[in-house]
Amino acid sequence: MNCEIMLDVRGLEPPEPMVKIMDALDTLQPGEALCVAIHREPFPLYAMLDEQGYVHSTTWSEDGYYEIIIRLQ
Repeated sequence: MNCEIMLDVRGLEPPEPMVKIMDALDTLQPGEALCVAIHREPFPLYAMLDEQGYVHSTTWSEDGYYEIIIRLQ
């Protein structure tokens, strides 16, 4: 997967991962993707992304973290 923006928020304490993800989304252009590496599944983020018109997919990495790909619809 090609991502224009890569963001690694593993190990950060709440709310810092959410703040960094939302800041990165502000710079995302149509057709671009944001890839996030995070150490726990951010369920509250999913509802926010849905409300703001983003699509996302999450996979579990064999290295022990979640990979989330976020795009504008």
